[in-house]
Amino acid sequence: MSMMKKIVLLPLDERPCNYDFPYELFQSDEIKIVRPNQLGSKKSPADIEQIKTFLLKECENAYGVILSVDMLLYGGLIPSRIHRVDEETLKKRLRTIRELKQKNPQLKVYAFQCIMRCPNYNGDEEEPDYYAAYGEKIFKEGVLKHKYHLAMTEEKEWQQVRMEIPSEVLIDYEKRREINRNLNMETIGYYKDGYIDTLVFPQDDSAPYGYTAMDQMAIRRKIQKECLTDEILIYSGADEVALTLTSRMINNMKESSPKVYVKYATEAAKNMIPLYEGVRLSTTISYHILSAGCVQVETDDKADVILVITAPDDRMEEAWTQPSISPNYNAERNMPEMFRYILRQMEAGKRIAIADNAYANGGELDLIHMLDKHQILMKVCAYAGWNTNGNTLGTTLAQAVYDYHFGDTGQRRNFIHFYKPI
Repeated sequence: MSMMKKIVLLPLDERPCNYDFPYELFQSDEIKIVRPNQLGSKKSPADIEQIKTFLLKECENAYGVILSVDMLLYGGLIPSRIHRVDEETLKKRLRTIRELKQKNPQLKVYAFQCIMRCPNYNGDEEEPDYYAAYGEKIFKEGVLKHKYHLAMTEEKEWQQVRMEIPSEVLIDYEKRREINRNLNMETIGYYKDGYIDTLVFPQDDSAPYGYTAMDQMAIRRKIQKECLTDEILIYSGADEVALTLTSRMINNMKESSPKVYVKYATEAAKNMIPLYEGVRLSTTISYHILSAGCVQVETDDKADVILVITAPDDRMEEAWTQPSISPNYNAERNMPEMFRYILRQMEAGKRIAIADNAYANGGELDLIHMLDKHQILMKVCAYAGWNTNGNTLGTTLAQAVYDYHFGDTGQRRNFIHFYKPI
């Protein structure tokens, strides 16, 4: 038996998908996952000094750390959207990463930092209080502002919507976005200087135009300026990234990476833009495979894992609308052929990983019934279907990476029960 290696996990927040999923899947006789005992709760941030103390102590004898920069700076994901911390204080907090690497040069630092979202709804549960009244207008104003700068709309149309939002609201919102974006830029410098070994900027609930897309463009320009386009990743996701980077770290640790072939229920799904995301599905899939430290291959005969994609050909719908009333939603997806393919490949000994992204915010009931009918739900090497497409992809790939390195264990099978796909 190989010597146990310790991975320190600083999660994005306290929710099970971030705090528990990596621990429950990867904790084993070979891998010890260490987490903070206490974090914040929703809008209440974690204690930043306790976080720093935890990191400095636990990283002393660790193989690596999966580090949420949002937790380190703001005390969690939601606090990153509502904080009133000045930029200099945040930069001081960021220096903890440099201190970690200087004290532990062998430590592998895999970090991720969200690009702040701008959701299209009125609601303040996870946003500033004024989002309850002005959320939709802030989103619309951001889209028009972006399109105006791209010469896609008139200034009059943009300013008309902007005037419907109190100036103090926009000042607060845009200032926080500016600070967070500047900290994204600062983190790129830490990567360039060697204090971070892997850096990912996940886009949380994004769209093709708007505040989040503009911030992404600014961050991408910084990455290009530093000649790091081939190293730093930006893609749709957030709550699955700790799983993804833990997978990457274990692939690195084992010095072996699974080859992944992508099988679509309909080839047309490649060009579909999933709900809450801003780019085509095939692009996001490629990024997730790369981020997990896996290798995408073009034919299934060369694959260690076959990643099954159940997404529709056009516009993704919410899970609570199923079965879809759209005539093309199921017609374009050749599910009979897909099931025959799955059964044939399983019989040939291939690992099947199912990313159930037919709908957003839940699995596809008909798919589950079919998996149950053929009694293969617990025989596939991975299954996930929850929240966004990015969340589903990352959770599926992490299970596949586990199976590739550790085999078909009860721990891996129990993970499906643990996270309770809905």
